[in-house]
Amino acid sequence: MEEFKILAPCGMLGYGFPKSSFIKGMEYRPDAIVVDAGSTDAGPHKLGADTAIVSKQACKKDLEIIITAGVAAGIPIIIGSAGGSGSKSQVEWTRSIVLDILREHGIQGLKLATIWADIPHEIVEAKLQEGKCAPLGLTVKPLTKERLQATTGIVAQMGHEPVIAALKEQADIIICGRAYDPSPFAAVAMFHGFDTALAYHLGKILECSALCAEPGTTKDCILGILKKDSFIVKPLNDSRRCTAVSVAAHTFYEKDHPYILHGPGLVLDLEDCVFTEIEEDSVEVRGSRIVETPVYKIKLEGAMKVAYRTFVVAGVRDPMLVSRIEEVEELVRQQVIEYYGEIPPEEYQINFINYGLNGVMGELEPAQNPAHELGIVFEVIAATQELASAICSSVRSTFLHYGYEGRKSTAGNLAFPFAPSDVPFGAVYEFSVYHLMEVADGLEMFHNEYAEV
Repeated sequence: MEEFKILAPCGMLGYGFPKSSFIKGMEYRPDAIVVDAGSTDAGPHKLGADTAIVSKQACKKDLEIIITAGVAAGIPIIIGSAGGSGSKSQVEWTRSIVLDILREHGIQGLKLATIWADIPHEIVEAKLQEGKCAPLGLTVKPLTKERLQATTGIVAQMGHEPVIAALKEQADIIICGRAYDPSPFAAVAMFHGFDTALAYHLGKILECSALCAEPGTTKDCILGILKKDSFIVKPLNDSRRCTAVSVAAHTFYEKDHPYILHGPGLVLDLEDCVFTEIEEDSVEVRGSRIVETPVYKIKLEGAMKVAYRTFVVAGVRDPMLVSRIEEVEELVRQQVIEYYGEIPPEEYQINFINYGLNGVMGELEPAQNPAHELGIVFEVIAATQELASAICSSVRSTFLHYGYEGRKSTAGNLAFPFAPSDVPFGAVYEFSVYHLMEVADGLEMFHNEYAEV
């Protein structure tokens, strides 16, 4: 093959995309449809609670368009990090949606591949004892036996190898557990003989779909065209265009190094890449390089429940209170702590987030002039939901009528947009497993399962 076309419908399965863009993409006769469905961007909650990122209705709406078109065209359909975290239950959830669509449309004679990415706790524990499992970053807490046991489930990011194995088995639809985001895109191109470095670099861009275009979004389609020594990124919506800057900028997106990108068993080096604008709306990329690592390592992800949260959203409009909001918040905090003197302060946290002052950047915020009104979120995190709600109630009532110096009215200090004001959020999770684990190769920890539909 002289070129290989990959259609990426959206940056997250279930986010949605214009059907007109997808139809235009299909008119280019793509060789595969690949879509990413997972992320840890929003933190550990979805993995810890084992719930999907998007609703079933949203996921099915996207998949119905993708599957019916892909089956009619006779091209493979690959879903990466099914359900969001790629855990066993989320893969099963995605597979049930796929089977519903096939049944409802009377589609038969397909081969469905499922690639499981769940890692047993005992394997991680053994690797830890062997010194073959290490934290990814300095902020990751030590993985003790107790924290490992408290972890609800562990998944690993697969590389391209299990996906290529499924393609060799002539799978028509491949549902992947947790996957390194570019891997499903890279795998289908590598299976057809295209360069590994170019395939992975293109996968890095396609996994967020049209976010590499101007204006950028994850809710629109993009087309990737691999050639022998380059690839082209082409938008499928007339209102968007790819530029050298937009595609290069997305190459640097979500990376801790300007041009080095680590993946399972490999390192992608993009230092010498050249981005050239062509055809008014597309960009051609050359110069991607890749090297294999001496030891094959996969990234592990696992989460554990650590507390419960209750929060309140309120507004502040009084200029006197706005001008000294952090001072008053600290006085409120101390009064509540004093009231609950029988409870050790280390058993709960009281936090305030001031939108309009420094709610996004906190202490790093360079502009310290507050707006004329503030949106305040105050939360309490505690060992139980009951304790979190009780303390949050005290924080709210104390704040509501706190008599700060200079106040001209004894009415409430806070305006509440919702009733009831207190929201018991539920469990709070943290990453207990965020480690790199040594393995023999890219297939050792992943299991492929096949079914004839």
